[in-house]
Amino acid sequence: MKSQKLGRGLDALLGEMDEAYENEGTQRDVVLEIPLKDIRPNPFQPRKSFDDELLHELSESIKNDGLLQPIVVTEDIDGYVLIAGERRFRASKLAKLKEIRAIVLNSDEQKMRQFALIENIQREELNAVELAQAYGELIKLHDYTHEELSGVIHKSRTHITNTLRLLQLSVKTQKALVEKKISAGHAKVLVGLDEKDQQLMVNSIIGQKLSVRELELLIKNKKEPTPVMKKEAKVTYNFNSVNEKFDEYGLKYKNSGNKITLEFSSQAEIEEFLKHFK
Repeated sequence: MKSQKLGRGLDALLGEMDEAYENEGTQRDVVLEIPLKDIRPNPFQPRKSFDDELLHELSESIKNDGLLQPIVVTEDIDGYVLIAGERRFRASKLAKLKEIRAIVLNSDEQKMRQFALIENIQREELNAVELAQAYGELIKLHDYTHEELSGVIHKSRTHITNTLRLLQLSVKTQKALVEKKISAGHAKVLVGLDEKDQQLMVNSIIGQKLSVRELELLIKNKKEPTPVMKKEAKVTYNFNSVNEKFDEYGLKYKNSGNKITLEFSSQAEIEEFLKHFK
């Protein structure tokens, strides 16, 4: 059954994380000073990009005030594996610290993956693409529907669905989004275009500073076919009776389809012609 797949659920895992922080130094979860060189990053860390400037700011803060909140690790054969606190871990290395305060939590591989996903989602430290990948990973781990995931992480189902759609974008478009060359709003409009059109639109957004609304109009106009001017059917009339009259008046004329062209050689001819209408 599906409920068995969900196991203890993410709420329980979050509670375990909070309990570990609140009860530092308990027998169950030990707080130690651990050499930084003995800690390996979490292989399931969903976050791939870190702001260098913010890391240096945190590094200076740790130098001056110390680490206010310990990282969370689990013991491994050749040391420790980081579960939560990647920014604090990186900043401490930047600060050239030798050791770091860490809560040692009993964990297995699946919980390590879940903790990393949950912490980053809750701290809102992931970019849009990483967030989409994190949602996708949680759905895969627990066989969640979008509605069920919505209830667990307290985000709207629409937000989750729209975010996951970003994974349909090409690698280049995702890169432009991560590098903030385009916004999440731009990216959502680009979903559904082929890779070539995506790149064309990304170049237009960057080069022309297009708003999301302007991008929508550009794509709409591109999709709509150019109206084809219909050729009017060629019409030919029978002017025989008219021609006879013109011959009777001694007028020069030419017939072409639905047109008659009269030729006059003098003003007197025009006036003579007009008399026939009186």
